[in-house]
Amino acid sequence: MASASDSAPAVQPYKIAVSDAALERLQAKLALTTFPLETDFSDDWKYGAPLTDIKRLVGAWRETYDWRRAEADLNARLPQFTTTVSVDGHEDLKIHFVHKRSDSPDAIPLLFCHGWPGNFLEVLKILPLLTSTGKDGEPSFHVVAPSLPNYGFSQGTSKPGFGLAQYAEVCHKLMQRLGYSRYVTQGGDWGFFITRMMGSQYPSHVLGSHMNLILTAPPSPLWNPLLTLQHVLGRYTAEEKAGLARSSWFRAEGSGYNQLQGTKPHTPGFALADSPVALLAWVYEKLREWTDAYPWTDEEILTWISIYAFSDAGPDASVRIYYENLHPADDGQKTGFLRYNAGVPLGLSYFPKDVIALPSSWARTLLGPVVFDRRHDRGGHFAAYEVPELLVADVRKTFGEDGAGPKIRKALGS
Repeated sequence: MASASDSAPAVQPYKIAVSDAALERLQAKLALTTFPLETDFSDDWKYGAPLTDIKRLVGAWRETYDWRRAEADLNARLPQFTTTVSVDGHEDLKIHFVHKRSDSPDAIPLLFCHGWPGNFLEVLKILPLLTSTGKDGEPSFHVVAPSLPNYGFSQGTSKPGFGLAQYAEVCHKLMQRLGYSRYVTQGGDWGFFITRMMGSQYPSHVLGSHMNLILTAPPSPLWNPLLTLQHVLGRYTAEEKAGLARSSWFRAEGSGYNQLQGTKPHTPGFALADSPVALLAWVYEKLREWTDAYPWTDEEILTWISIYAFSDAGPDASVRIYYENLHPADDGQKTGFLRYNAGVPLGLSYFPKDVIALPSSWARTLLGPVVFDRRHDRGGHFAAYEVPELLVADVRKTFGEDGAGPKIRKALGS
């Protein structure tokens, strides 16, 4: 197996160090907050982020939250680096990433890819689990978790047309830079799309993909007649029917941000870039409504939001991926569920409070052999952060002996 080369000059150790000026500017803006007028439905979640919650969080951000403590904790717990990656047709980009190698000699290189409104913090809880030695021959992993371009402490893009193909190119080239010629992937949200694009663009390098938030179209009568009949007759389990109801709710009541960010990202971008309170409300709503009653602490929420507030490219840059996906520069950048390397084994995890939770049979329309799938009775959109032990167990099964493990070991020569 190829080894990583963290000592190479192109890869530099990194510590988060937000400037005092940025902290002072945040405090000054928070002090000038103008809240909406209170009504008798100001705290009704049906209307969006509750006024009482936002007032409490703004107060904590001003008075008790200690970014320097959070910064030191992240620097202590996450081995971070930066490197520069070239992107065809775009500028070279500084990429921030977490990288931890396992002590196991047979560990498998794994790329963990976040989405929006996630960030590299999503790897925090699964990192020690994935890199530890698995039980009863379960695989261990060398884990690489980048901040995608336009997110966290990675550089922002300056040219239009930076779509899924370019995000996939960055992730693939980062793995190559670290000496991982062949690897597996894990992704949810945009990570689902990006890692699938990686399997399409780099078929000889991606040895398998595990995904949560599985998106696909209903079965087609032309290609999947039996599955189509099952769909028409509604022959689904109670859990699958609940997932379809959750998906319908999201499309009707929870997806307005998607339309706005996908058509006019600059307009909400002004609010996200200028107002920390607008940023807080915009993302906090998703953290609460997209999770399975996860007991968020104020410190967790404010650290998550602060990563966006202090991001190198600014929080507005993160939403442009929606526009580029809806307006691809060419056909090669379209999400196209069927454009995929059919030789990449797939592992699928379904969590009941994800924003989309489709029937398991629908995933059989995806190109690529499904070697593992499991429906859980708890967990939501941020599974790596909410239920890390469940996600890690699924990843190990996907790439273990009963999944894609034998093929992976053969490809890696281990």
